[in-house]
Amino acid sequence: MNNVEIRELRYFVTVAEELSFSRAAQRLGIAQPPLSRSIRRLEAKLGTPLFERTTRLVTLTAAAEELLDSSRSVITAFDAALRRARRTGGARQPLLVAARSRDAGLLAKIRARYESMPGRRPLSAMVTGWQDPAVLVRRGEADAALLSSPFDTAGLDAEPLLTEPRVAVLPAGHRLAGRRRLRRADLAGEPFPYRPGAEPAMTAYWSGRDQNPLPRRPLRHGPAVCGLAQILEVVALGRAVAFVPASAAGSHPRADLVYLPVSDLSPRVVAVAWPRAATAPYIADFVRAAEDLAEEGGFTASPGTP
Repeated sequence: MNNVEIRELRYFVTVAEELSFSRAAQRLGIAQPPLSRSIRRLEAKLGTPLFERTTRLVTLTAAAEELLDSSRSVITAFDAALRRARRTGGARQPLLVAARSRDAGLLAKIRARYESMPGRRPLSAMVTGWQDPAVLVRRGEADAALLSSPFDTAGLDAEPLLTEPRVAVLPAGHRLAGRRRLRRADLAGEPFPYRPGAEPAMTAYWSGRDQNPLPRRPLRHGPAVCGLAQILEVVALGRAVAFVPASAAGSHPRADLVYLPVSDLSPRVVAVAWPRAATAPYIADFVRAAEDLAEEGGFTASPGTP
């Protein structure tokens, strides 16, 4: 089989996503005939058709369905490698580290340790808000990241830095407020705050449905929220219950709220992540600074919420 070019994979993925050669050509900014020729060349190299074409419809063959996810991964890895190479080749390019806003305090501590190291590169922090920092590392837009549960380390190496339990927060007048400890099933059927547009894994984690056995009742959505302050307000008003990191109980004590341990609830984990098999010494220095602080007990949990 002749070597497949990255351009051919880009064209294939675009057609597969659009299921239309004309729309794919428009999206790629090229004419349709060269796109069709490129796909035919790719099919010839592979020795199998990738699309079933009629005058009205384009569908994927079994071979195309098998190739699609792998092609996306190859393209992402290729683009990421180019971005990292450009940065590495530049004179004293900064180390780019991504973290969600809730982990900015931990990043500041690691940064102080890292910047005390001799010969280190400047560090530029990228605070992502709701965007998953792991995606930025996989794309080569960041050199390393702090990840907070729930996270996906596909294509990355990662090392846990901090683990803390999560607790239930209830309005003070709730029927279960007098309990000493809860189980997730005790809150089945209760409304939970939600973030519009959240990925399913995020919604499952913050509603306690990220591990088996799952509650028998379906998830009931409460009010839409953005951040810990709003979560606590809607809970205090009796409109929802929620799961939050245990550190939130210490940093946000309120007479109208009750925090209770939950025996079968997954913890919150914060990890440092970097590209798999990365060899750049400045990335290794940052990871070492994070791990050293964790071993010394230099991290104090800070509240983190969806």
